[in-house]
Amino acid sequence: MQLLAVLLASASVAHAHYDFNALIYGGTTQATWQQVRKRSDADSHGPVTDTSLLDIRCGKDASTAFAPGILSVAAGESLGFAVDPNIQHPGPGLGYLARVPAGKTAANWDGSGAAWFKVWEQGPTALNKNGGVWPSSGLKTLNFTIPKATPSGDYLARLEHIGLHAAGQKNGAQFYLSCAQITVTGGGSGTPSPLVSFPGAYSPTDPGILIQIYYPVPTNYTIPGPKVWTG
Repeated sequence: MQLLAVLLASASVAHAHYDFNALIYGGTTQATWQQVRKRSDADSHGPVTDTSLLDIRCGKDASTAFAPGILSVAAGESLGFAVDPNIQHPGPGLGYLARVPAGKTAANWDGSGAAWFKVWEQGPTALNKNGGVWPSSGLKTLNFTIPKATPSGDYLARLEHIGLHAAGQKNGAQFYLSCAQITVTGGGSGTPSPLVSFPGAYSPTDPGILIQIYYPVPTNYTIPGPKVWTG
């Protein structure tokens, strides 16, 4: 059975990378890389596998790969990320925001420090010998809602999907992620928490990152990172 798990994971690795290259808001898909920071490996859709690297923040070399535009998004509304070509691995989806500090804008801040708070997560609806049932599998968009209580201002929005098909060994989990530049309008007076940094929020041995999803079949799954702030 252990050999079967290895074969299943290996079969999922080849030619199955993806990325998030455009925002979707109000029924309109924005131009690719207009507000989303373009990673240096965007053409190959490569994942990040080492949670200690700066690349875990926004993707490979993307923390300072500032995009030309900033998209205005109303608090309480849904923000989507287009997937190119589609989600191809089992694993959770996660959404984060980070408020841009005074003196900076979403178009020139690198996302450093303990500023990130989770606003969305989506785990499995079932776990089984085939890797489980994950609602994000096969999707061409992932969406999350900006909490209504989010204060108005500039933010970085971080969308992430973690491929767990090879996560049975350290640094085997594959992190597919992008950061986008947005301005939240019509916001509230909430105090987002807890705040985390990237790198720093994840450890390679976190139970939701280092996990064998095929055999033995896990009885539960813990999504990595802090609790979701709902406002």
